[in-house]
Amino acid sequence: MRHKNPKNKLVAIGTTYIQPMGLYSEKYKKISEIPDGSTVVIANDAAAESRGLKLLESAGLITLKKHNANTLVTPSDIVNNPKKLQIKTVVSTSTPSVLHDNSVAAVAIDNNTAQQAKLNVLKDSIYHENINQNTKANVNVIVTTANNAKKSEYKKLLTLYHNKEIQKWIKKHYPAKVEVKKTLNYLKN
Repeated sequence: MRHKNPKNKLVAIGTTYIQPMGLYSEKYKKISEIPDGSTVVIANDAAAESRGLKLLESAGLITLKKHNANTLVTPSDIVNNPKKLQIKTVVSTSTPSVLHDNSVAAVAIDNNTAQQAKLNVLKDSIYHENINQNTKANVNVIVTTANNAKKSEYKKLLTLYHNKEIQKWIKKHYPAKVEVKKTLNYLKN
């Protein structure tokens, strides 16, 4: 989600990573196994709810009204639900505990909450976000003041972040962060 910066005092100088949201299930190994009429849980705060719905859409489970990456969507934006899924919302921090509920087929869990529950989105989820038009609003960026944006020291910081050795260290210590090495134009609508 973009924050207001009316006097352009802050500018992004480059992309860093995304922490993909994942769809987890204790019952099913693949999206295609989720039966018709199943309950799928997403978080109830606006940003996580929207991201969870977009995740379900990218997994092919629902279709949403036309939207862009920065648009928040709600369950009322669902235009097609071929499996007639029951979408239930809960407090974000309780999403991992819902995994153990027998009445739930799958749960969308943000990466920070998943990591706290000892879940690795890249290994434990049955589906997770990929870097695409729907997730570009979730890409983390390096930001500085407009005055510093063109300084070589700040450009060097971005180069160092994407250095192979640095990325190797990040993957070792933060395995659920996926590097995003895209131009800033990629993030624009």
